[in-house]
Amino acid sequence: MPGASVTEIGSVLVFKGPKGEETVKIPAGSAIAIKGDDIIVTSTEKEGGTSAAGTLWSLTKNALEGVTTGFSKVLEIEGVGYRAVVEGKELVLHLGYALPVRLAIPAGVTIVVEKSTIKLSGIGKELVGRIAAEIRSLKKPEPYKGKGIRYHGEVVQRKVGKKAGTAAV
Repeated sequence: MPGASVTEIGSVLVFKGPKGEETVKIPAGSAIAIKGDDIIVTSTEKEGGTSAAGTLWSLTKNALEGVTTGFSKVLEIEGVGYRAVVEGKELVLHLGYALPVRLAIPAGVTIVVEKSTIKLSGIGKELVGRIAAEIRSLKKPEPYKGKGIRYHGEVVQRKVGKKAGTAAV
């Protein structure tokens, strides 16, 4: 845990680091032991408690990574006339609809728009991923021309159109 500190307050773990502060609630059936730089997650139930302990371990790992390095997602916009602009605390997307789509940027997420890319960053992995999924769901990439919003590096399976699919008789 270089650059981060973990404290247990009741049934809540508080992670503090250079990027900010994150809290994780300890579910019933799990126990945490903090020894130096190690966090040990154990199950207190005899049967069926390992899933809660595994979830708690994943949440603590993500919170620790979030407060030290942070998380980011990159979305790409493809299509003629499709664009995005950040206006104050709103993301304005022009996606071929009659009116632009306006999304409020939640606290804890930073959005930067450069040409046809939208970069989201923050300390909460779930929050950054959920906002990226909401933005992508506004105009998913369609399979014929590939227009829409996609994740960076996402491959869209293209389909053959009507004219290319018919054979000359």
